[in-house]
Amino acid sequence: MTKAEIVNEIANKTGFEKNQVQTVVEAFMTSVKGSLAKNDNVYLRGFGSFIVKERAEKTARNISKKTTIIIPAHKIPAFKPCKTFVNSIKKIK
Repeated sequence: MTKAEIVNEIANKTGFEKNQVQTVVEAFMTSVKGSLAKNDNVYLRGFGSFIVKERAEKTARNISKKTTIIIPAHKIPAFKPCKTFVNSIKKIK
């Protein structure tokens, strides 16, 4: 499902205009990105959490050049769904 499809679905269910829904969806995404950039997690009860994960430093190999490089420790964004969300997906056949 794309962002445009999400906007269409919300607009159809709520009766709001698509441009209003588009603005709200964009504002939500900007808010989540901004919070994660400040290293703050975002918790949505009943849905899940947008969290910042720490990746440890590791050694990687470039097989074609036969060299070894070190990938430094870094942070990445991640999503962790809540248990009820996971269980509802597991029930789908």
